[in-house]
Amino acid sequence: MPELPEVETVRRGLTPAMEGAFVTRLELRRPDLRFPLPQDFAESVQGRRILGLGRRAKYLLIDLDDGATIIAHLGMSGSFRIEDADAAETPGVFHMERSKDGKHDHVVFHLEDERGQRRVVYNDPRRFGFMLLAARRDLDSHPSLMGLGPEPVGNSLSADLLAERFAGKSQGLKQALLDQRNIAGLGNIYVCEALWRARLSPTRPAATVVTPTGRPRKELSLLTSAIREVIAEAIEAGGSSLRDHIQADGTLGYFQHRFSVYDREGEPCPACGTPILRAVHGGRSSFYCDICQR
Repeated sequence: MPELPEVETVRRGLTPAMEGAFVTRLELRRPDLRFPLPQDFAESVQGRRILGLGRRAKYLLIDLDDGATIIAHLGMSGSFRIEDADAAETPGVFHMERSKDGKHDHVVFHLEDERGQRRVVYNDPRRFGFMLLAARRDLDSHPSLMGLGPEPVGNSLSADLLAERFAGKSQGLKQALLDQRNIAGLGNIYVCEALWRARLSPTRPAATVVTPTGRPRKELSLLTSAIREVIAEAIEAGGSSLRDHIQADGTLGYFQHRFSVYDREGEPCPACGTPILRAVHGGRSSFYCDICQR
């Protein structure tokens, strides 16, 4: 499933094509994705001007000029494709290649602005993605967004905040970090990478990185910095591919070429040379070095 950096690079790639444009037509080629599309979706969006694109955790937010916001999630296989008279491109960097098969094009935004006309096409072979429509003023209380923790970018994430959330918790760090109530948008790939950088085992109890008085230990401060760094580097890698436009599917600049442990079972640890291990924790694959990570 696309993680926060992938969704952020999609947002950055779509913004020049969508921001400020009018939706002359919203074409729905099926009534549902993972969930039924909103009632009167096409009629509600048609004629509206797109004010901007945002992101919350792994959700793409498309703000319209009537106070409504489209909440879009890419699911397992979703992607957006920009088409104009000259070319087509698929913004974003993904660990798995995105589909360009037209039979999986389900939602088409027909757009127009002073630069001309274009289409933004949502393609999703497995249809695990979805689009919802909500009032912008109610986003914080929307079922998809309410209760989310701080973003792993910006100033809201801190070791002190994580210490509050991890204090007294016996669950492993991997599961604590994947809990969206603790950190919003942090997924399996980047949790594995951040834990390796901080030299912490995925199964280490979360409470052990907090002092008895509720303060963050040095390990938690290192982990917080590692989370920030790995997310920032992944976004930067995706941003480079979008700027260069060398490959429309985003393969240039893949952060996966920088993975230290994720999906590298049996390969040598970059720090000590010990083979990387794989284990299943909470139904998700963990990749780690049992020598470096304690």
